[in-house]
Amino acid sequence: MNQQTLIRAALAGMIALGAAAGTATAQDKAAAKEKCFGIAKAGQNDCANAAGTHSCAGQSKVDMSPDEWKYTAKGSCEKMGGKLTSKMDKKMEKKG
Repeated sequence: MNQQTLIRAALAGMIALGAAAGTATAQDKAAAKEKCFGIAKAGQNDCANAAGTHSCAGQSKVDMSPDEWKYTAKGSCEKMGGKLTSKMDKKMEKKG
């Protein structure tokens, strides 16, 4: 019985370490991405647009709209012809 308890404790520890490592990997992946405006094809945006006309992924109506965005690998957005800010961001800067 003592051996079973030891094995269970070891397995629980391994599972906990695996879960912690998985979380760190997900955080690293999120940090390695950036919003890229103007590259999403119709219906392929990642989330709400900057203009506020919709609030969900996959709702863009036009290819390459400057207010729609997709996540890209950090540093690749502008190489793909996109921008790191939307037209709405620029309008807000002018008002501020």
